[in-house]
Amino acid sequence: MTNKMTKVEKTGFILVLLMVLLQGFYGTFAYFDPATFSSLRGTELFSNKDADWVTIYGSRTLFITLILGYLLYTRNYLILMWAALFGMVMPITDGFLAYEAQAPIKVVLKHIATVVYLLVICLVLKKVVAQKT
Repeated sequence: MTNKMTKVEKTGFILVLLMVLLQGFYGTFAYFDPATFSSLRGTELFSNKDADWVTIYGSRTLFITLILGYLLYTRNYLILMWAALFGMVMPITDGFLAYEAQAPIKVVLKHIATVVYLLVICLVLKKVVAQKT
């Protein structure tokens, strides 16, 4: 017997998968091209000597990506729901830092959009968890 996904579960799965793929891209990008990645995120480096901190960010992001990917693979929606909620700390902080660095408004809005996206994931996964119990 196959266990088919409900529409809500499929939606949650796809939302998380897109998040995992984007984080994997960001982590790889930060790891291999720290200066360009830093500029893209709205906090340009003052010196290329500071690029090691962006590389460290990249490695941490890849670590988180692998964990989220595993949780998605095992369909641990409860932990993914909490990860989406708690993960909002990062784009809120990034948006604030970009704003303080006088980054273009589109960069700040991108961070706000990320917060909204994570909130949507959290709410969808909350429904998935409620259906499964």
